[in-house]
Amino acid sequence: MGMYIRSLILIVLMAISSIAIAQDIYEVSTGSISFNSKAPQELINASSPQLKGVVDARKKTFVFKINVASFQGFNSPLQQEHFNENYMETNKFPEASYAGKIIEDVNLLVDGTYDVRVKGKLKIHGLEQERIINSRIVVKNGKISIASDFIVSLADYSIKIPRVVYDKLAPDINVTIAATLLPKH
Repeated sequence: MGMYIRSLILIVLMAISSIAIAQDIYEVSTGSISFNSKAPQELINASSPQLKGVVDARKKTFVFKINVASFQGFNSPLQQEHFNENYMETNKFPEASYAGKIIEDVNLLVDGTYDVRVKGKLKIHGLEQERIINSRIVVKNGKISIASDFIVSLADYSIKIPRVVYDKLAPDINVTIAATLLPKH
């Protein structure tokens, strides 16, 4: 009988442990990423509501991904086609991602507003660059909201701008991210 009780206690403890671990993992329930290019002759805006990602609230680590072809809102269908085929080469590099860790010592399991720096590898167009990005994280009622604005230099990711469109495409692109994450079940 003693062996049975010990086995039952062990199973219960393992179940409680796995539940506690799962509650530390948050995944994107809604997320969007947008960018704009402010060039002398043209303003380009595009966005995607398909941002995916997870955050480990205890370890303060994260991974976010976007299907590059999911961006919409260009000034014309031709502009979107050039974005996918000529600049981002989505057939070769279908995803962009950012994975890393929150630098500041914050407790994402406690309600609050946290202005943090996140450090990680930003991968675009098949190239990775280490980046530190400022972000605002709001933890409230069991959900995590993240907002961030940053600049991506096309040259850092070997995205070439043909001379013919040089005045229509900015060399530095403004990127905005907004996401709400819920505990993974």
